[in-house]
Amino acid sequence: MASLSRSTGVRTLAALLLVAGVVASVVFGFRTYGTFLTLRTAYQVGVPAVSTVRAWMTLDYVAGAYGVSLPALEGRLGVAPGTAPDTPLRDIADERGVTRIDLVREVQRAIADLGGAPADATVAPESNSGLADTFLSALLAYSYPALGLVLLLGAIGAPVPTGLATVLAGSLASGGSMEWSIAVAVAVIASVLGDIGGYGIGRLAGERFIARHGHLLGYSGHRKERVEWLFQRWGGATVLMTRTLVSHLSSLASLLAGISRYGFTPFLAYAAAGRVLWTAAYFGLGYFIGNDLDAASGFLANLTGLLLSALMAVASGAYLARGGLRRRPRRQAGSSQ
Repeated sequence: MASLSRSTGVRTLAALLLVAGVVASVVFGFRTYGTFLTLRTAYQVGVPAVSTVRAWMTLDYVAGAYGVSLPALEGRLGVAPGTAPDTPLRDIADERGVTRIDLVREVQRAIADLGGAPADATVAPESNSGLADTFLSALLAYSYPALGLVLLLGAIGAPVPTGLATVLAGSLASGGSMEWSIAVAVAVIASVLGDIGGYGIGRLAGERFIARHGHLLGYSGHRKERVEWLFQRWGGATVLMTRTLVSHLSSLASLLAGISRYGFTPFLAYAAAGRVLWTAAYFGLGYFIGNDLDAASGFLANLTGLLLSALMAVASGAYLARGGLRRRPRRQAGSSQ
């Protein structure tokens, strides 16, 4: 009876996760598409900085931040006379009966036509510009060794912004400051070496040592439980997932693979494949977006949310479908008796 109740509870949870995954996939899907459209329009008009234009911005904010005259902007947009300068773009879009993304794209074109969008307009209010400047300076000064060191330490488990460093490397490569083929090779090799280091630590130290000192490497609490569940559920594919969709758990997965004495050859294959995909995404985005780090991080955040939501929906749906197939023969067997 208890087993039946527990099974029903698990199926209910899976159903809730399925619904949540579908809803979240739709939300993140629209957001990902929206950020993609703003990025594409910004490059079509030849001014990448305008990809940071958002519907919440007001007319006077856009004019000041992107270096254009307010009257000229209003004239270019055909704003109705008497419209307050602090009117948000979304209100103008709603009044015209057009989508907000369409008005944002119109504003982007207007800024480009008026010769606006100075360099400092690429920094949104929530930007980590100080951190970006620090790593940009390090990459400019030390180039490939700095990139390799950051990604090596990040793969082992150090709290360094590996994604930012890789996007910056792509940006530098697009400007000719780094050779893209060398930078990509350094990024992949350094990340894989860090994965091997984490695997080796887990294998040599053993479960007792990690249980006692694992908190120093972030291997504790909910993160530890999450990675253990992923490994039990998906096996070696967890290594691939934690290098792509949930890359912040990669170092923990490496430790767990070593502790559980998971085969080194399949671990290396999964890790290398995941690092190639991850590096291609982050480096490629930096290469094509250039210095617009806020736009790049926003697009990646929405895309990651979409992929994770879709994965949760697919996994929950597969569990429910498999459970239904398992129960059906039992009912048929009972009815025949």
